[in-house]
Amino acid sequence: MRDHPHADGTPHPDVWTGRATNRVQWLLALVGAACLALGIELAVDSAWTSGVAALAMSVVGCIAAGLLVLFGTLAFVHVDLTLDKESLEVRCGHIGLPRRRIPLSQVAGADFTALVTPRHWGGWGYRWRPEKGTAVVVRRGEGVVLRLWDGHTFTITVDNAETAVWVIRDRLRRTGPGTGR
Repeated sequence: MRDHPHADGTPHPDVWTGRATNRVQWLLALVGAACLALGIELAVDSAWTSGVAALAMSVVGCIAAGLLVLFGTLAFVHVDLTLDKESLEVRCGHIGLPRRRIPLSQVAGADFTALVTPRHWGGWGYRWRPEKGTAVVVRRGEGVVLRLWDGHTFTITVDNAETAVWVIRDRLRRTGPGTGR
């Protein structure tokens, strides 16, 4: 890791926050909105005189696909990481779901990774792979890899991940291994 601004011993803030954003997700959200609009357009402007079942399935399919894509992509437009003295909390999207809170007493260590990609994890979003662990990937780039005491890992893409790692390591040194406050 590069030199850190707090390497001189200056204390970290009580609450550190970080965020990663993916603007490409907005394009996918537009695709979902277009599917939703197509379903509404079919429902409103169709004659409904022939093939009612096929038209109803098209309307329901377009609306369902539109809602799934729209809300599925908006949930992962950004991720917020909050580190306080006792825990780390990850919140996704505008309503903060999915959300995960990890007490620092469960964290064995933290590492910086320069490149986390959706390709490594099988796409954007909240991911789990048996051989790699769990991740929240909203964009390609730097991230934090938490090593938990139970042997699992949790990876988060976040801007300024190096600082997050320094803050986590500093807090872990203060609390001691595997202990709570």
